[in-house]
Amino acid sequence: MLNLNLDMKMAESMSKSSLRNAAYNANAVYQKGNNRIMENMVSGKYPGNSHNKDLNSSSSNNSNSNDSNNNNNAADKRFKTLPAAETLPRDEVLGGYIFVCNNDTMQEDLKRQLFGLPPRYRDSVRAITPGLPLFLYNYTTHQLHGIFEATTFGGSNIDPTAWEDKKCKGESRFPAQVRIRIRKVCKALEEDAFRPVLHHYDGPKFRLELSIPETLDLLDLCEQNGV
Repeated sequence: MLNLNLDMKMAESMSKSSLRNAAYNANAVYQKGNNRIMENMVSGKYPGNSHNKDLNSSSSNNSNSNDSNNNNNAADKRFKTLPAAETLPRDEVLGGYIFVCNNDTMQEDLKRQLFGLPPRYRDSVRAITPGLPLFLYNYTTHQLHGIFEATTFGGSNIDPTAWEDKKCKGESRFPAQVRIRIRKVCKALEEDAFRPVLHHYDGPKFRLELSIPETLDLLDLCEQNGV
């Protein structure tokens, strides 16, 4: 009986020890597995993160797409500063350009050898290249003066001190600018001579961007009008 009791106690002790070891080992395995899963989640290797990665990737792509669209929209707004009626059709090449002045600004134009227009013409004037024929319309006298030509590319605030805005020092009232030189001095054209050549919109207003045929016609009129 004594031996039987001892055997039973030993068996019970061994059973408890085995269960405890099994539980410990299972816990250790779980902890290692759990730690590995956490590490993988942090490092982005856990398969469950693929959805989040896809979402992040999608979100990033959407964000980039939105940024791209916003930039494109901004670019569109930047370059569409003039109504369609005031610009050449897309399939036409810029042949010349008319700048506008009055009796007060004309002398400064010629003295500085610089032509300028208001801010909304900035992008239009940027299309001007060196050598392009230019004309100057004085709306005080209603005469068109020529022949001038661009010596630089059209730009913005080439000389910010020209026609300086008294309210904003250092800023020009006519920042759409290009440097010019006289190609040939001709007598000023009267309105009844040059207006039939130009493209008109909104009544008496005419387009400042000139097509090649319009430019050639104006050059001919200036030549015919003499010095």
